[in-house]
Amino acid sequence: MTTVHAHAPVISIRERYRDAVSDRWPVTVMPQPEELLSSWLHRLAYANGVAPKAFARVLGLSPGMWSAALDQRLPADIAYLLYAKTGAAPDRLAAMTLSQDLPTQLLLPLRYNGRRDSAAWLQFCCRCLAEDPQPYFRRRWRLATRVSCTQHGCRLRDRCPSCHGCIAVFDQTELVPQHYCVACGYDLRRAPIPYLSPETRTLDRCIENICSLEAIARAPSGPVLVRRLLGMPGAGGYCSTMILTSLSTAARAYCAERLSRPREWSVDYATDDEKDCKERRLQRLIPPTSDHSAWIELLANALGRRKGRPRATEGNDRGIKLPNLLGAYARMSPGPGRREVQKLIGT
Repeated sequence: MTTVHAHAPVISIRERYRDAVSDRWPVTVMPQPEELLSSWLHRLAYANGVAPKAFARVLGLSPGMWSAALDQRLPADIAYLLYAKTGAAPDRLAAMTLSQDLPTQLLLPLRYNGRRDSAAWLQFCCRCLAEDPQPYFRRRWRLATRVSCTQHGCRLRDRCPSCHGCIAVFDQTELVPQHYCVACGYDLRRAPIPYLSPETRTLDRCIENICSLEAIARAPSGPVLVRRLLGMPGAGGYCSTMILTSLSTAARAYCAERLSRPREWSVDYATDDEKDCKERRLQRLIPPTSDHSAWIELLANALGRRKGRPRATEGNDRGIKLPNLLGAYARMSPGPGRREVQKLIGT
């Protein structure tokens, strides 16, 4: 046996490897603006080499609509696990759920019966997905009142245009990005862009800008507006027995089209003096941009009038029609979201 030189270097293992490396998952992805929690979880799983369906077991969850259920409610133990493994703060995780600033009554349901005109749980804009560096799904695409893309103005989709299946990334067993259809592998970024009329886009923006959760909660007419939004299929003459959240995106867009530009209002034979009088009267009825309660009342009354329903409150808006209300709303001084409305309708 050879002797060790007194000045030779000595190598010793002082720590175990597992104690020296981080306990976090190898790859962490940053949440994108307005991203849905399930979308972030699917991207996180893909980045770490795990298919979404198998990722449910990583979190200790059962298969099925596991990620969509987390959008509705994020348990504390799952939130802590995600924080420990990714470093994403609990408040940031909570901000991606549907529990904040979205009216829960207007969310699309977590079910799908296979019918072409029935609701699917999630919508998407193919142009948004195509422009995203890492395609992701937005929180407001879960709202039944939303039928158009805020950024591009085109109609949303809720099904794959190739196989007509709904978005089911939570059921994906292959390691592919979430913008590929689970059933047929179609790239949703390539989906054709459905047309949506300027009037329907204006109605969509009007509802979006008026109906914040805080405004509906404070306004006396808030609950009435929610009920009348859910009753839009009957008010638009589509189907009186169905509510908005039970319909597909295409069916809801058709209802909005009928409401925003009905046939009986498409031609106006009024004289110039009568039009000026109507315009002056309408201007007197339009509230300030900051008066959300008044706007909620006007919208609730306009949506309910076609069926002869009682008015939301005893305001002075007797006889105001929805197309006139939308036109006045679009001509208002630009505020958050209104500049886009004006560009869409060319005012």
